[in-house]
Amino acid sequence: MARTDTLAELETESRRYLAAYVLFNQAVADKLGMHPTDLQCLNLITIEAGPFTTGQIAELTGLTSGSASRLVDRLVKAGYVTRERDTQDRRRVLVQPVATAIRRVSAVWDELGNGWADIFADYTDAELAVLVRHMRRTTQLSRAQVQQLRG
Repeated sequence: MARTDTLAELETESRRYLAAYVLFNQAVADKLGMHPTDLQCLNLITIEAGPFTTGQIAELTGLTSGSASRLVDRLVKAGYVTRERDTQDRRRVLVQPVATAIRRVSAVWDELGNGWADIFADYTDAELAVLVRHMRRTTQLSRAQVQQLRG
């Protein structure tokens, strides 16, 4: 298969992948009674080093500061995060996940995890490294494109 054909197939499969993931994310969010963006924000603040200010959450998610503030309000109301004054700088308010609520979310991910593990079972270490590199690069590109779209 020629490179141009492979690149065209990759573009088509990438579009399918993105659509499938967005729909999957919506289904998980629906199961948890959450907005899909709230779910992904919660996902990010549990894998990145925190705690976070609302401004940092805006940067992390690509949302405006007002949208990030409303998102945090929803997460606080639902019991997924708390807002606490920074002990080092009383002017700052830090957002932190609530462990028991995160366990509820994690239980849904764990329920679905076996299928994901099976997908990677027959990949070589070198193939897995390519996938990791690809995911990092697409994440960086996506963040830059979000900034471009919102700038």
